[in-house]
Amino acid sequence: MDKKLSKKISALDPMFRKKIEGLFSAMNESVSMLYEAATHDEKTGLYNSRFFDNMLDMEMEKAGRGHEKLCLLVIDIDFFKKVNDTYSHLKADEILVRLAEILRKQLRISDVISRFGGEEFFILLTETGIGKSKKLASRLRRAIKSDAMLKRHGITVSGGLTEYRKKDTKKSFKIRADKALYKAKHSGRDRFVVG
Repeated sequence: MDKKLSKKISALDPMFRKKIEGLFSAMNESVSMLYEAATHDEKTGLYNSRFFDNMLDMEMEKAGRGHEKLCLLVIDIDFFKKVNDTYSHLKADEILVRLAEILRKQLRISDVISRFGGEEFFILLTETGIGKSKKLASRLRRAIKSDAMLKRHGITVSGGLTEYRKKDTKKSFKIRADKALYKAKHSGRDRFVVG
């Protein structure tokens, strides 16, 4: 609430002021809830694809102007349909949530992670070159492999990693990461490939 409005409200009758302040508080809470719903995936709490695309536009524009590095990592759960068929959709949802938690814990605040599809995650690694991104990808794989719940259900992931190039469009950047992911899938899964 701005200072002018706050000053006007403070001049009101105490009972009326309390009601107005309550309404403003409820309104702010509603706006926060709407923002959360508009920008986050309902199941995992990660950012959704729309928010990710907006951030990707901004980060590519920054990288294109300056000398900042930018990498994109696409991760997909291997044989996720089997998980659904074997353990049920409820267990598959638990696995998605657990994987999201593990990924989020390994990333920096400046990195942007989103759930892009059923079992696909996009991670934008800001101000990070391919060398550091490869180390991060290895750390992510180790964290996933060492998690008791994911290990119990035989969960592995494959990933495609690429670095932003000056002539990239959003589409070419994503396609290159996606092609690297498919190389990882076709070369045995449970690995990350740079494209």
